[in-house]
Amino acid sequence: QSQLVESGGGLVQPGGSLRLSCVASGFTLGRYAIGWFRQAPGKEREEVSCISSSGGSTNYADSVKGRFTISRDNAKNTVYLQMNSLKPEDTAVYYCAAGLLFSRCVPSRFPWWGQGTQVTVSS
Repeated sequence: QSQLVESGGGLVQPGGSLRLSCVASGFTLGRYAIGWFRQAPGKEREEVSCISSSGGSTNYADSVKGRFTISRDNAKNTVYLQMNSLKPEDTAVYYCAAGLLFSRCVPSRFPWWGQGTQVTVSS
């Protein structure tokens, strides 16, 4: 069975860092563009960052530019999201998702989703 599994979430203080991982099983992650999205209670799901299948192109939401970095290691079938200088506003469930093309970094362009991992930024 094909799966995307996120890990690395947890509770962190403001200003701290976390690294999220998205690991594919049952398919080759290197064939797909990958997006990270997040959803806080009462809010719609929003873009965090997207990366092309080769890793040659990336984009970031304005709210995370300069703080978050997306990367991938296709040999390990893994995409990462390094999150630094975390703020309480970053608290959300974070999802990774796979899509066939790197075009618009919006949820509708990414048909295959993981289960999500909770990130909580609080004192």
